[in-house]
Amino acid sequence: MAMDRRQQIIDAATNSFSLYGYKATTIDQVAKLANVGKGTIYTFFKNKEQLFDEIINSLIKEMKVVANEAVNPADSFYENVHRALYRLLEFRKRHQLTIKLSQEARDIGTPAVLEVMDKLESAILSSIKERVIQAVEKGEIKECDPEITAFIMMKLYIALIFDWEKKNEPLEKEKISELFEFYIFRGLSQ
Repeated sequence: MAMDRRQQIIDAATNSFSLYGYKATTIDQVAKLANVGKGTIYTFFKNKEQLFDEIINSLIKEMKVVANEAVNPADSFYENVHRALYRLLEFRKRHQLTIKLSQEARDIGTPAVLEVMDKLESAILSSIKERVIQAVEKGEIKECDPEITAFIMMKLYIALIFDWEKKNEPLEKEKISELFEFYIFRGLSQ
């Protein structure tokens, strides 16, 4: 019963953060959505920040599952990274909570939200970095700084998926893959 109440609160808070953002969500709203008293929420969570942190940690775990499911050991590093990055960014693009948090970070700059967005980005970068290290060890790619390489790969994907669409027609998945291979794996040199 206690776990059901706890999950009920988490679900209600996730819904509230997704609809109203972090800053506009209150414990009163969460209690109303969860159909529990405020005191019940405080039995499980010290404050709104702790509740938010619980939700974000679950979101990160879910994102890691999405990335890991995209990896096929029989495929090349390029194919796996491309598939994992694309699925992660599509996940973020479709997941209502990340959409709302991205908007709040951009429009309001709420410190707690900026911190969470950094945490999400760090989780993605960490996953890519691990794959880069493995690819270097296997001889699939040249020796490189895995942290910088992971950063460049992620930022290129973000640019091709989100930034490009602001002023241009969205790129097809195949075109993104082609561009990623061209700029990251083949390069501009003749």
